Amino acid sequence: MSHASPGTALVTGASSGIGKVYADRLAKRGYDLILVARNRARLEALAGELAAATGRRIEVLAADLAEPQDAARVAARIVEDPTLTLVVNNAGSGTEGPVVGADAGKIDAMVQLNVVALTRLAVAAVDTFARRGRGTLINIASVVALVPEGFPGAYAATKAYVLAFSQSLQSELQGGPVRVQAVLPGATRTEFFARAGLDENLFPAEAVMSAEDLVDAALAGLDMGEAITIPPLPDAAGYEAVTAARLALQPGLSLQHPALRYAITAKPVV
Repeated sequence: MSHASPGTALVTGASSGIGKVYADRLAKRGYDLILVARNRARLEALAGELAAATGRRIEVLAADLAEPQDAARVAARIVEDPTLTLVVNNAGSGTEGPVVGADAGKIDAMVQLNVVALTRLAVAAVDTFARRGRGTLINIASVVALVPEGFPGAYAATKAYVLAFSQSLQSELQGGPVRVQAVLPGATRTEFFARAGLDENLFPAEAVMSAEDLVDAALAGLDMGEAITIPPLPDAAGYEAVTAARLALQPGLSLQHPALRYAITAKPVV
């Protein structure tokens, strides 16, 4: 017997890994789904499995979000679908190695997907949800946003943007009917490493989480009302302390005069 849906969830990068698990878990929570990814065959196979298992309405929307016209098409769907209540901004890519000597075209494509397309969909979602008075946006960032010094290349910078953008949206929407959650996975057992040209054994087994555990924890964080969810972090107090210290800097970040440590003393005339 089919139950009333809490609405429709649109999940990007839904054909594998984290996005695929989100699709499974949200369908089991009663959401109808719009699955977005490049690989139509994979999406259709997943849609068939989820529809059979849950009885939910599952739609496939094949799109390469690194292409501006496809990102615009998905954004338009977010705006136009009156049943949409949840967007999971999960699609993303990485590049191998440092920036120096890297293929600039690959970095451009990563920024287009991880930053530009994500922003396009997020803006469409929060604007639409705000007008309707209901909705949730989940942006998938990464723990590398917190420690970019430890990770070569531009990937960490794209994920730092996702975190900062999510925090800015949370501040703007505070107290309203639209929720924004940023999820910061650590290393997760998906196809990401192979696609980025990285060795999947780069991290020890004890440092790599399954996509299933990651998504289950992220959804638990959403249920708890968390704005920032870091599934592998043992003690949330650590991140809370970092946030408090960062915000404590705010009064001194924009002042009329330079700090005294930059004072320039006149050299004596010889």
